[in-house]
Amino acid sequence: MLKRRGSVTLLALVTLAGLNTPATAQENALSMNLGYFAVRGADARIADDVIMENLDLFAFGLDQFNSASIGAEWLVEMGDYIEAGVGVGFSQRTVLSVYSDFVNEDGSEIPQDFKLRVTPFTATARFFPFGLSSSVQPYGGIGIGLFNWRYAEMGEFIDFDTFDVFREQFVAKGSDAGRLFVVGLRSRMGDRYTIGVEFRYHDASGVVGIDQGFLDERIDLGGLTTSFTFNVSF
Repeated sequence: MLKRRGSVTLLALVTLAGLNTPATAQENALSMNLGYFAVRGADARIADDVIMENLDLFAFGLDQFNSASIGAEWLVEMGDYIEAGVGVGFSQRTVLSVYSDFVNEDGSEIPQDFKLRVTPFTATARFFPFGLSSSVQPYGGIGIGLFNWRYAEMGEFIDFDTFDVFREQFVAKGSDAGRLFVVGLRSRMGDRYTIGVEFRYHDASGVVGIDQGFLDERIDLGGLTTSFTFNVSF
């Protein structure tokens, strides 16, 4: 919690600094990004993650939850070296699975679909060591996000008390806060356009609930998004 509050405080100070900057000194830009979201690896995930628990019973790979991502961000210059932004993104993936060690009496598989959707709403602050006016712009930054998510398990499942197979759908959803860290490189193309590549790592989790039929209590939403960016200045 202390680190998260620190991120919020820094972003607030950056915003206040921007309010004290003359409007003529600020440049706004719309940033659009297309990339790839890779979920956090097995060794870094939270202890009670439902996806890791499912790996012991079902036949799928953790990296199958990796997915394409899209997003947009509104950027405002806060002086010569700092830029603030607010944005939204979207990623979604459906993973097909079966039980690893069990089949139906006729030998057919017992199938399931696992579906994860994440829509982050973010606020960021970026620092440009060479300045925002340079033609090549490496940067790093921090931010906070509200991660709206929905996770569902659909298909056929085994009741291990009776060993009957039943069809069911388990759904959990929520909106949870998390931290994010950004590094990237941009290059100017004329006065109004920049292109670049950005790496964005976020740390967040939500509650799915064992009492709702899931095999563990929470879901780890963290991971790394690698994106190509295209900015248009106004």
